Amino acid sequence: MHRLDAALQRHTTTSFVVGVAKKYVEDRGPSLAALLAYYGVLSVFPLLLVFFTLLGLLFSHDLGLQQRVIHSALSQFPVVGKQLAGHNGISSLREKSVIGLSTGLAALVWGSLGVTKAGQRAMADVWNIPQAIRPRFMRRIGRSLEFLGVLVLDVVLTTVLASFVTFGGRAPYLQVLAVVTGLVVNVALFLLGFRILTPTSIPFRSLTTGAVVAALGWSFLQYIGTWLVGHELRHASQLYGYFASVLGLVSFLYLAAEVTLICAEINVVKARHLYPRSLISPPFTPADVAVLTDITLQSQRRREQTVSVEFLQGHVLESLVDSDSATPDVLNDPPAATE
Repeated sequence: MHRLDAALQRHTTTSFVVGVAKKYVEDRGPSLAALLAYYGVLSVFPLLLVFFTLLGLLFSHDLGLQQRVIHSALSQFPVVGKQLAGHNGISSLREKSVIGLSTGLAALVWGSLGVTKAGQRAMADVWNIPQAIRPRFMRRIGRSLEFLGVLVLDVVLTTVLASFVTFGGRAPYLQVLAVVTGLVVNVALFLLGFRILTPTSIPFRSLTTGAVVAALGWSFLQYIGTWLVGHELRHASQLYGYFASVLGLVSFLYLAAEVTLICAEINVVKARHLYPRSLISPPFTPADVAVLTDITLQSQRRREQTVSVEFLQGHVLESLVDSDSATPDVLNDPPAATE
């Protein structure tokens, strides 16, 4: 095991991958992803309710639009599709439109704010920002509203582009153009999302690598999800399709949250050079000491509070003295206020 550990540390690529994986686990990444997926489910279903209620209110007499919606990616879920395909499918949503729209909007706002607040907490944990200098309540609410707009724009654009590529029947050059456009859009949206959720003490240039990787991963998940909806669930029975769509949605949101958090960890590990990491410690590498120090100092809840970290002699590699990654800049020189 020691030989394997030494071999992984000698190579930049493997040491970087190990550094990202270890930090993701140490930052409780799976738990943060589960929290994001939970609030994501609470946001998606109210969003569909609001969407179809507005459709019934505004376009109940537009048969052409009804057919386009019924055959879109969203209506391929068996339960929703059969309800909308009935004789009075879409217009039946109009009967309780006020209640449906009000309930959907309330649940959408609550769930969406939960997603954005969980996202801000996740990014602050990933960057190990001390509690004492994190954004205050009103600023967090403002960022939540900003990120909500990014989420809506992201889902609409990527789903349309993924559907355009997946269902075929179009010229190959148009499909290639849609893929390239989708990647560019995703990179821009992830950069914007990371900038909104990440404390301003982190420079913008530190967010680019993770945004590119996240865009690739998110695009892949979008195409796979659209393909499953368009080619598998549409032929399923109503009961089976209902459970498959719900479980598939939860799994999709969890995977999307994990991909996003891992890409955020890529930004941190690259910006602070938090590699190589030791699989068997002690002895601790300089990156081990830096990460463990960050996690401890993150618990500082008041500016009047002092938190310090010490390691026993003989358990830290001598190269620590000359390391630039022993302590992150945000903890060396904390800003007077984090907005």
